[in-house]
Amino acid sequence: MSTATPRSDETKKAEETIAPSASHTYQGWLLIVQVFVAGATTMAVEMSASRLLAPYFGTSLFVWANLIGLILLYLSVGYYVGGRVADRYPSPAVLYSMTAVASLLIALIPVVARPILLWSQSAFATYSIGVFYGSLVSVILLFAIPMILLGCVSPYAIRLRVDQVGKSGRTAGMLYAISTGGSIVGTFLPVLVLIPDIGTRYTFFVFAAALLLISLIGLITGRNDGGPLFPQKPGKRLLTLLLIIPLVGLLTGIQGPIKPPSLTDGNGKLIAEHESGYNYIQVVKVGDETQLILNEGLGVHSIYNPHQVLTQGPWDYFMVAPYFNKPPFTPDQVHRVGIIGLGAGTSPREFTAAYGPIPIDGVEIDDSIVNMGRKYFQMNEPNLNVIVQDGRYYLQTTSNKYDIIGIDAYQQPYIPFQLTTTQFFQEVRSRLTPTGVAVINIGRTNTDFRLVNAMAQNMKTVFPNVYMINTERFSNTLVIATNAPTALDNFRANANLLTNITLQNVAYSSLNSGDMREEKQAHVYFTDDRAPIEQMIDTVILGAVEQGNQ
Repeated sequence: MSTATPRSDETKKAEETIAPSASHTYQGWLLIVQVFVAGATTMAVEMSASRLLAPYFGTSLFVWANLIGLILLYLSVGYYVGGRVADRYPSPAVLYSMTAVASLLIALIPVVARPILLWSQSAFATYSIGVFYGSLVSVILLFAIPMILLGCVSPYAIRLRVDQVGKSGRTAGMLYAISTGGSIVGTFLPVLVLIPDIGTRYTFFVFAAALLLISLIGLITGRNDGGPLFPQKPGKRLLTLLLIIPLVGLLTGIQGPIKPPSLTDGNGKLIAEHESGYNYIQVVKVGDETQLILNEGLGVHSIYNPHQVLTQGPWDYFMVAPYFNKPPFTPDQVHRVGIIGLGAGTSPREFTAAYGPIPIDGVEIDDSIVNMGRKYFQMNEPNLNVIVQDGRYYLQTTSNKYDIIGIDAYQQPYIPFQLTTTQFFQEVRSRLTPTGVAVINIGRTNTDFRLVNAMAQNMKTVFPNVYMINTERFSNTLVIATNAPTALDNFRANANLLTNITLQNVAYSSLNSGDMREEKQAHVYFTDDRAPIEQMIDTVILGAVEQGNQ
């Protein structure tokens, strides 16, 4: 014999309030709007989180995997908890209170994360793997509670909307479709509009404010039933309105740059910073130099010095790459140059100074970097044709042939795999003149050349000869591949024929201190199907950590 458990008065009262909201009433539509906004906020937080981390940790697969994996874990917990809480306390007031708390915590994320992210800056400088992982995990943990609360929304809304068991499937499907529609908006709106226009931190605030607004409307206009968690109180609505005060304080309280100037040891002055659809960009003044620094700040991507042309950096060495060809090879045989990864225009400035106004096609995917180059780096050479486009797509679609194709699109420590593969270098070679050369700039440590050697051996599978030159400044190596069969001795012979003082200086620096050498092994490391470039870079980083701890 079974007995039924009597329902409590609170449960009966809560269930009586569900039926009106389940129909097409004002409260029912407000609940639908909340589901949409919560779905949009969930994806907006995830997309904004990637940009919050990018200036400090980059955008490698490792970072994305940690971010997406943990956020999915948080949402899963939210789905479970939301269903359990909704069954026990089926009150709209509970749901709107949860989303109000989530909104305030989302607004707090960029504020609380900032000191942790600043701490992470020392990770690469000191090769401290503990600081790197610790700061990364610490920041991602900041998303735990708000994402769990957002995960509660859909199961909670289903519980509030279902008034007949026979319609539960239809109701659940509708609400999940609405939530997914919100997620689509939350994916594209931050990436295409908000982050480029107002920045990451205010993107967090925009969605936090939208979520808080709907939550406050629900709390203020809802029936004052309270429910078991929220007994009636005269000042309830006043306290609800006070929830907005912390958000207003956050909106007006954050000031200053996203992070201090990178790579300057405290001697640099931040001139400008900008978040584009692709990068976090800093323009830094160090002495007479204006430097372009991107994302986690592990490399200088362009330099402008009004008092001199040469930088002793990798850009100088692009100019002397053709002199591995059979002598006599003279500067007047260089007719057209292509730069993949234009940056702020250091290479075109040097090429124009050394070779005169020859046509230079500079391909840069980020138009914000182009604007920075024109504003701060005097990138105004009349012979420079700027093309805002993906570098590989440009090579696939152009009909131009080049005497030099310089590839300077690698962002340290992690570099785009699609610009490292044998298929990519086949496309590069197809765009070279008979005596054309391809040059890539690769970062490394002072002692670990594994990545440099792997790239050179990969290029050797496509080109007849491949050479390497270490730069005088920075820890970089230029890998040079020639379209025609060439020889190492050709370079010295051609260098002795040079009369241009700029080219002479770079050529002799290459010979005297560049450890110039030829790569004779050919090995396929990276293809479009399989390119374990990040795993290889990880081994280089770990090797540096081990060496630093000895």
